[in-house]
Amino acid sequence: MTANGWFQIGFYLLVIFLLTKPVGIFMTRVFNRKKTFLDPVLRPIERIIYRLTGVDENHEMRWTEYAIAMLLFSGVSMALLYLLERTQKWLPFNRQEFPNVEPGLAFGTAASFTTNTNWQAYSGESTMSYLTQMAGLAYHNFASAAVGIVLAIVVIRGIARKETDHLGNFWVDTTRCLLWVLLPVCLVGSLVFVSQGVVQNLKPYTTVQLIEPQSVQVTGADGKTTTQTVTQQVIAQGPVASQEVIKEFGTNGGGFFGANSAHPFENPTPLSNFVQLVLIFAIPSGLTYTLGRMTGSQRHGWAVWAAMTFLFLIGVATAYWAEARGNPMLTGVDQNPSAMHSGGNMEGKEVRFGIANSALFATVTTDASCGAVNSQHDSFTPLGGMVPLINIMLGEVVFGGVGAGLYGIVVFVILAVFIAGLMVGRTPEYLGKKIESYDVKMAMLAILILTFTILVFSAVAIVKPFGTSSISNPGPHGLSQVLYAYVSSTGNNGSAFGGLGVNTMWYNTSTAVAQLLGRFFMIIPVLAIAGSLAKKKTVPESAGTFPVDGGLFASLLVSTILIVGALTFFPALSLGPILEHLLMSAGKAF
Repeated sequence: MTANGWFQIGFYLLVIFLLTKPVGIFMTRVFNRKKTFLDPVLRPIERIIYRLTGVDENHEMRWTEYAIAMLLFSGVSMALLYLLERTQKWLPFNRQEFPNVEPGLAFGTAASFTTNTNWQAYSGESTMSYLTQMAGLAYHNFASAAVGIVLAIVVIRGIARKETDHLGNFWVDTTRCLLWVLLPVCLVGSLVFVSQGVVQNLKPYTTVQLIEPQSVQVTGADGKTTTQTVTQQVIAQGPVASQEVIKEFGTNGGGFFGANSAHPFENPTPLSNFVQLVLIFAIPSGLTYTLGRMTGSQRHGWAVWAAMTFLFLIGVATAYWAEARGNPMLTGVDQNPSAMHSGGNMEGKEVRFGIANSALFATVTTDASCGAVNSQHDSFTPLGGMVPLINIMLGEVVFGGVGAGLYGIVVFVILAVFIAGLMVGRTPEYLGKKIESYDVKMAMLAILILTFTILVFSAVAIVKPFGTSSISNPGPHGLSQVLYAYVSSTGNNGSAFGGLGVNTMWYNTSTAVAQLLGRFFMIIPVLAIAGSLAKKKTVPESAGTFPVDGGLFASLLVSTILIVGALTFFPALSLGPILEHLLMSAGKAF
């Protein structure tokens, strides 16, 4: 570890802190339908959209109606993406003449992008046409992000409003999110990325002659290995910059290229890398301020932000330490940082980013439900790779995905105040609302569906041939690969331990089911909580009210998150990364 590395991490957190208030205020004004500087341009467009679609912007929905509208929107969008993938061979903008995507992969990809997971069992530059990338995948990056954000707003409204069953209008909220929040930043951000060298065109791939021919080993269908001389290289390109911004800003994570943000056409410079990191946390961090602003308790919003920040610092410090420490089994190799190299465990990392930025990116992308990567998590040390695993296991509530992180941590807030109420022997309260058995049951249901899905699918995959046949590493690391696949899918993250071969019927289908369960079976209980809270009366604070705006609350919230995660997943972690770390420390390979 170096002072420069810590400075970069500290500077990043400072920028996120400075963005939190302005982003939070802007989103508060957008969703409270207050005037913004973008209204003269966007308000006429919004009215035209409502006129064409027949939406009554003054109509407000109950939580059940809101949920049905969200499910219908997501279901139709998923079906259209599946159809686009299955017919791309005959559609325009297929410059490389890619065939139609096979059914299992098409279904898995459609479910993945609909749920904001962006799990990719393929390399985009060799599978998806330009039309599929733009009209299918990029569209879902916007749509799924907007859905997450408006659901967080509904939860905040449920906390803020009283004695009502009206929580807003899904179609209005989604439209305003797309027009005011996502599109303006993506238009400007795309130009910034182009200025850094991110590719943006519709040209066919370029074939170039190699200056020095390369000899490669090729295994034929008969199992025999032959040596071939390669004299040409195909350079993939396309509409990358326009997809790159929403990939990060919407915490989607699906890359145009298989190498994702480690590819120089997606992430060419340290500046582009830093901008991508900032984009990932911008909305999730800002929503904590929106929570405080809309509920009238700004100190509570900052307390939630502080709890998230504390967990973030624990994760990034652990990952940075583990990767900078290196691999003790590489005897005779200088792993100390110097002017000539960054030292540490550089396997799977880009030299232009080094250890600090790789550890930071891995932590940020799994704290949020983003899943974009600028290094390969499969190549991290056992403890370094355990950090992304734990981040997702905790429910990605450390800032989290756009919207998903906020409504996810509200679930833990309800559990925290419930525990506090038990300790003082009175009915728990949250910002003036009584937390009753129904609210706690819905919160536990949201948590248990994630746990059940992850552990059941992982257990099946680790004992059946159709699951174990895809594992590239034996021993505990193989378990970590399988566990990461279902943790990432259920948590709608999308990153992976890339050593696991997931383009099979089992993994395409099971991960898609896990993604749908992790997204929608958590959303429904959360919306039910919002509806329940909105109907309640507010009660005045008393001497027995547990304050939710100070350090004690933030500590209890952190403890609740860690205890739930530890009790649930510690046995699996003990057999995976923890055991792998002990074996590595003892000098044993597997």
